[in-house]
Amino acid sequence: MSSVTLTAKAIRRSLLAVATTSVVTTSLFSSAVVSAEEQVQKVERIAVTGSRIKRADMETASPVSVIDASSIVSSGATSIDDVLQQMTSTGGAMTNAAVNNGSQGNSSINLRGLGTSRTLVLVNGRRMIASGTGPASTVDLNTIPVSMIQRVEVLKDGASAVYGTDAIAGVVNIILKRDFDGFEMNAQTGMSGQGDADETSIDFTLGNTFDKGNVVINAQYTKRGDASQADRDFSDCPISETGAAGSKTLYCGGSSYSQGGHVWGDQNFNITPSGADDAYAVGDSGYYGQYVADDKGEPEFEYFDGKSEADVSGRDGAFHDFTSDDKYNYAKDSYLSTPMERINLSFAGSYDLSDNITFFSEAMYSKRWSEQQMAPQPIWNSAAWAYKPKSAGGFMTDDLLPWVQDGEELSYGRRMVESGTRDFSQVVDTVRVVIGLEGMFDNGWTWDASYNKGKNDSVDTLANLHNIGSINDAVLAGTFDPFLESSWKGESIEPFVYTEVNSGGSELDIIAATLTGDIVDLPAGILGFAAGYENRKESAHFTPDSLTAQGLANDPRVEATAGDFSVNEVYAELAIPLLSDLPFAQQVDLSAAMRYFDYNTFGDDTTWKLGLTWRMTDDLMFRGGRSTAFRAPTVDELFGGKSPSFNQIVHPASEQSQAEVTVGGNELLTPEEADITTAGLVYSPSFVDGLSLTFDYYDIAITNTITAVDSNYVANQCLDASGVTINTDTALCQASNIEIDATGRIKFDNGLQNVGATNTSGYDINVAYAFEAVGLSWKANLDTSILETYEEFDPDGNAVDYRGFVTGNAGGFAKIKTNLDLTASGDDWSATYEIRYIDGMDSFACKDDTSACYAPSVDSIVYHDLSGSYDLTSTVRLSGGVNNLFDKEPPYYTGNLDSNTDPYTYDVLGRYFFVRASVKF
Repeated sequence: MSSVTLTAKAIRRSLLAVATTSVVTTSLFSSAVVSAEEQVQKVERIAVTGSRIKRADMETASPVSVIDASSIVSSGATSIDDVLQQMTSTGGAMTNAAVNNGSQGNSSINLRGLGTSRTLVLVNGRRMIASGTGPASTVDLNTIPVSMIQRVEVLKDGASAVYGTDAIAGVVNIILKRDFDGFEMNAQTGMSGQGDADETSIDFTLGNTFDKGNVVINAQYTKRGDASQADRDFSDCPISETGAAGSKTLYCGGSSYSQGGHVWGDQNFNITPSGADDAYAVGDSGYYGQYVADDKGEPEFEYFDGKSEADVSGRDGAFHDFTSDDKYNYAKDSYLSTPMERINLSFAGSYDLSDNITFFSEAMYSKRWSEQQMAPQPIWNSAAWAYKPKSAGGFMTDDLLPWVQDGEELSYGRRMVESGTRDFSQVVDTVRVVIGLEGMFDNGWTWDASYNKGKNDSVDTLANLHNIGSINDAVLAGTFDPFLESSWKGESIEPFVYTEVNSGGSELDIIAATLTGDIVDLPAGILGFAAGYENRKESAHFTPDSLTAQGLANDPRVEATAGDFSVNEVYAELAIPLLSDLPFAQQVDLSAAMRYFDYNTFGDDTTWKLGLTWRMTDDLMFRGGRSTAFRAPTVDELFGGKSPSFNQIVHPASEQSQAEVTVGGNELLTPEEADITTAGLVYSPSFVDGLSLTFDYYDIAITNTITAVDSNYVANQCLDASGVTINTDTALCQASNIEIDATGRIKFDNGLQNVGATNTSGYDINVAYAFEAVGLSWKANLDTSILETYEEFDPDGNAVDYRGFVTGNAGGFAKIKTNLDLTASGDDWSATYEIRYIDGMDSFACKDDTSACYAPSVDSIVYHDLSGSYDLTSTVRLSGGVNNLFDKEPPYYTGNLDSNTDPYTYDVLGRYFFVRASVKF
């Protein structure tokens, strides 16, 4: 997908600063082969992602990969996330269509696995409004029309000195079509080999260039169907493991919040605590057992012979002892791929007000309708219900009497199958408008001033929820018998069923001005500079449903979010030529940038960057850089209300695969800080035309990280195998307030803090070769990323190593990822074959004891994609392809996220076909 290619040597030799990387966007109906002489005439100075200084040399001190429009088309992507997420430099958690639980319909990009919030997304070099539900803090890639994209430049280096906050892992700069003449229309459809997840897209682009300027308009409509987890063998039930360590077996498991209800009795029934503060003491005795002294003399519960409290299922309408067969298969109700409908409208235009001043504008609007589906709501009573059977003068059914005693306090959980699945939906509107002026002074310096306005509004709903607060009131009032099956059906339950409606939004306002040009002609070249000012304000809000805000929806209450911040920033950048035309120093340049920022939330600071390019010969260039970067806390991180999150865990103290984790914002957060080092080389051997090699090393060290600690790590650090709290002297466990509730679910707090650090390092290797053979034009491209280290440090300074692990919540961190693609082109056709390799990984949940897991690791996986196109006429092209050609299933591993695998990392749909028709004139 991404490529770093060399220009023809004739171009390199014609420039003072020799270009070694070209960004050539192939038009839809012509080849990329242009004679060197023609290219020389077209070379102009442009701003490359990572620098504000315009230059003729595309190769800077920082590595930049380019994805052109033809690569996007050949992939069959209808959203740019389909392409970006397959880059070898990505990792960790990236929301996409396969993420059903918690995605809210968003699509995101995550460079280096450092988190979506540490990857800055730009559109035409300017910030894109965050979009999604509630107080969105990351860019939803669905808002960017793929049919309007000219190319994507991916900077794999920190760039806070140039762009400000968030540019720690890198920058994704999406360049939209601006100079476009004519009309183009594309229609595409596709579906999986199973006949589901169908997707249809239609778009058109209309552009005109006239004497004073140009105008481009674009519209795109996309509709994506769903696929169900029930329709794949690997995901049709939640797989559980049983057996002793070293001899684990698999079975179709599920949730103990089951159909027909699940009743847990009270082992302490009829026991009156005699200890201090109503604690149980040795000698306290009741119906089921008594407290005896353990080895340390502490009270320990002991059952009487033949006695135990109830563990009863009401499945199939009759109570019986609960077994694993009674667990609810929640997977069959969940989407494997989520449906979505989307409209994107775009406009770009410019008009020359005079010979030296141009007015420009950009406008984007997107509307998204997205859905997710999960199993019927699991409900439980937060406070035990006293059993009052009719035979003892109460109002409840006598059916529980063989297992439960009159007056016994019972915990109750139930899967609300009678009410139907939980249906999530989002309607998200996003608008972005940029207006500005750009011009040139008589001395050749250029300037621009712009206003960037973004606004995002969302309404999300969740249907078939139950007001457990009102149900509890009815139970206490004696008007609702929770142990009677008919109580949960029809007219009896109908008054307690409701649809949750939440609303939210974000706003972005940026006033910016930039001045750039040449200061002086030095012996080694021209000293260039750029300087600028930005004022940015961001605000966001979230208003939860009134019942949810009161905690009456069974889940813990969700608090509202509202807040804003503003920042003033000034920056300067220099491109300093040091040496030229010397032995082994054909050209040596130093780049330097610095930014000062002042936030109203935490104060001011500076960030800087130094880079060096050293071209030894025509063929070989070394490059490197040192920089600092930062990420300021978002509105949601600062002011986000507390809310529940249900995260996958593996812990011996609980049979439940999810923990209830309370998350929320923190107004005292300060920025994350990073130190970044890169070093590499670019090699274009003169004895092999069309061949190029780049090799780059990166090292990113982040401190003061804004994070919540991995849920599995918290649970295993703070609870022992029997459910007793441990490590209570550590900051991590003190802050967690961890416990196990009456239903066996682990619960703890895991709010955001500036804690610990994250260190990662590795290598990026690219080999590109363009050549002619057997009468055809060929392009081969090999991208490889090697992860050397990835460590996170908890609040107590303990290192958590993620390198080579796949997790339950944060995606995968493969040691090696490789993409190889080969394209052959004739006069009126082209074909591309791509191989995507992901190295094998170990399950993070099995890190400490692999024998306790059935699948403590996954093998490497290879995907094969095939695509091609044919020009029927000079204006009509047909194309199509097959992704995941050999129908590779995603791997199962212990401690998985969803669908028994990792949908962040692996393809869950299997073989996928698409066809496309294009018309252009």
